[in-house]
Amino acid sequence: MFGALADATRRRLLTEISAQPSTATELAGELPISRQAVVKHLSALADAGLLERERAGREVRYHVTPAPLSDAVSWMADVGSQWDDRLAALSRTVSRGRPRSA
Repeated sequence: MFGALADATRRRLLTEISAQPSTATELAGELPISRQAVVKHLSALADAGLLERERAGREVRYHVTPAPLSDAVSWMADVGSQWDDRLAALSRTVSRGRPRSA
């Protein structure tokens, strides 16, 4: 998922689709890249679980699936909290080891 989000074009597509489910053709009209390039980016996002495809006849409409992003945010918050705890412990250890001024 993080690999899919590393690309600025994919992040922009995700933002556009989160505002309104869209087709590759609609999205290509908003970007300076070809429809084929948009489809490749959409496939990468779908493969990462960030988008779902909904077929209606010949049209494929993409919409955001928020669960993977929620999971990633929770994971990052947990990791951030662990680092905060580690850095606080390091700060206390360093403070105790400093010579005191007279």
